[in-house]
Amino acid sequence: MVTNMPSGQNNDNQIASPCVRQCCLDQQDICLGCHRSLDEILAWHTMDQQQKSALLETLQQRAIARKKR
Repeated sequence: MVTNMPSGQNNDNQIASPCVRQCCLDQQDICLGCHRSLDEILAWHTMDQQQKSALLETLQQRAIARKKR
């Protein structure tokens, strides 16, 4: 489920989805908008807070690496 809330914390102290509604997968099934893999997108709703937080850090690094290409 996609919310209208920006990335970060929502009003339930849950980590909001990093989705930026620019969904387009590249050849490696990585979203060009949020930098998540298709598997990460599908698993988001089952992740706990620690897993989501770790993934957000991974996404930041992935975004940086993609910009260097």
